[in-house]
Amino acid sequence: MQPREVADASYAGDVSPQLAWAWVQAGEAVLVDVRTDAEREWVGFVPGAVAVAWKQWPGMALNPGFDEQIRAAAQGRKVVLLCRSGVRSVAAARRATQLGIEAYNILDGFEGDPDGQAHRGQRGGWRFVGLPWRQN
Repeated sequence: MQPREVADASYAGDVSPQLAWAWVQAGEAVLVDVRTDAEREWVGFVPGAVAVAWKQWPGMALNPGFDEQIRAAAQGRKVVLLCRSGVRSVAAARRATQLGIEAYNILDGFEGDPDGQAHRGQRGGWRFVGLPWRQN
């Protein structure tokens, strides 16, 4: 498995959840969950992931502490970024790259794209492929 390159090189690339998890387990990367606190609390979370919200609930305003928090999370390592569906994590990966961090987006996010009934979790994503997660 190799990262998928990004045409505009605004971040390091896209990786499958399985490759991201392999890197984390090998100590090659830090898993950063950029979803809101509410999403992690209500939908589920990956044990051991570092929580650094890209946007904050309510209102979805950008997290003013993102730069400082992502630098602290990375500690000189590459980061793999997880959101709900792989959209906010691209924006967060772009910002982390601007800060000098090797940053990858995790494809399909935690829940994947919606299915025909607009339900998530049935067509890809971290949970769908059976990687570790918990729910409160």
